[in-house]
Amino acid sequence: MNKQPIRHSEFYSFIIPDGNNIPIDFTNFKDKVVIIVNVASLCGYTPQYKELQYLYEKYHEQGLEILGFPCNQFGNQEPNDESHIVSFCQRHFGVSFPIMKKIYVNGEQEHELYSFLKSQKSGVLGFHGVRWNFEKFLIDKQGKVVRRFNSMITPLQFEEYIVTLLKS
Repeated sequence: MNKQPIRHSEFYSFIIPDGNNIPIDFTNFKDKVVIIVNVASLCGYTPQYKELQYLYEKYHEQGLEILGFPCNQFGNQEPNDESHIVSFCQRHFGVSFPIMKKIYVNGEQEHELYSFLKSQKSGVLGFHGVRWNFEKFLIDKQGKVVRRFNSMITPLQFEEYIVTLLKS
């Protein structure tokens, strides 16, 4: 469980560096639908990058944003540094959405973004913590966390929710 207080009260208050250490200001995501996903290169769910990229290409012009947050907390499945991670994603899956700086999603060192996301939407059976790689949070155009999908739910399985939010 996170021991730090949540300092951010809204989704748009974050400024977080991407994998190239360029700050991404979340105010840029106002009026957009956003998927936040913790990612890993050596995971059985890594092929979900392909579906995420497909959705990004299909809906980005309509207002979909995707942010991938590398995390090495689950089975040491993301041991590389950000430059290797970004290169891997581009080379193997053609990823063009932002891959962010590596973070912790649970525990004493968990990033404030994940503290915020988890405080807004609990997981399966009310479980607070992120259970594994490729857990996805869906944020609406007002910055509200509206859905949380576990690793087994592939991005295409919740495409209908994305479309509904984009039309709203």
